Amino acid sequence: MATLGPLRFRPILRDYLWGGNRLATELHKPLGTLTRAAESWEIVDHGADQSVVIEGPLAGKTLHQLVGESGPALLGRHVPLTQFPLLFKFLDCCQTLSVQVHPNDAQAAKLTPPDLGKTEAWYVLAAEPGSKVYAGLKTGIDRPMLERAVANGTCAECLHSFEPRVGDCILIEAGTVHALGAGLLVAEIQQASDTTYRLFDWNRVDRDGKPRELHVRQSLATIDFARGPVAAVTPSQVGETNIERLAACDKFVLDRRTVEAAQTITADHRFHILAVIDGNAKLVSESNSRSLHRGETVLVPAATLPAEIVGQGRATVLDMYLP
Repeated sequence: MATLGPLRFRPILRDYLWGGNRLATELHKPLGTLTRAAESWEIVDHGADQSVVIEGPLAGKTLHQLVGESGPALLGRHVPLTQFPLLFKFLDCCQTLSVQVHPNDAQAAKLTPPDLGKTEAWYVLAAEPGSKVYAGLKTGIDRPMLERAVANGTCAECLHSFEPRVGDCILIEAGTVHALGAGLLVAEIQQASDTTYRLFDWNRVDRDGKPRELHVRQSLATIDFARGPVAAVTPSQVGETNIERLAACDKFVLDRRTVEAAQTITADHRFHILAVIDGNAKLVSESNSRSLHRGETVLVPAATLPAEIVGQGRATVLDMYLP
């Protein structure tokens, strides 16, 4: 088996009715035959959805194959796992997404086939004036009230919303009602799950003139009605001056690194997903050195660390890993 170094994968582009063209124009994603794209799946190991290595001696290998063949080197302290546990993506919200909720691990384990739950965190890369996020229910909203609102087409009246700023992070735990609004460009880290219940779709129809399928019964059974409104996370300083903790839960940690001089990613016996969201940087490890531009993502295996991130000018890098 070839030695693991930093791994880059071919993005998987998804075309949904709410997508636009900023994944191509701002994050340099190749659309191929698509005229628009809603999501770019950068790191994924979920059934048939597989990240594929695009360069080096491991080119053509799927992420799932690497988990099976090189688990200790890739996962470090978190071995053994049957699949890579996190999914990272970019989203271009040209229209408002449907109102959704995701199950937790216990609920998702009962599905056929079983799945992981889905806790996620959004990082706002761009926001047009007036763009909103919908995160949680307004205080006092209970199940009968929400059920009536969905039936009446007035679900929005039950949702907590606010206008996010660039750089905001919103942690959406499983069981939280949520939606991304039109005009947002977002990076998302989540559990490796694709189980989504659509509660409400703003009374719209798809490109064939039909309403999209809703999952009202499953949604109502999944929602944590005790959670209430969700606000943007207040960042906290972590160790070095230029590292901020944006989100931390039992599923993942999300840090923001502001990089000018070299920063070391220490050998902490776990993998790191790095995504450059502003500027340009260079990743230097024992095995190689490569430049990373805005919109590029790299998976750094546990055995590859320590490594250095060097800003080429000033760069902002999201750093995501398991607790």
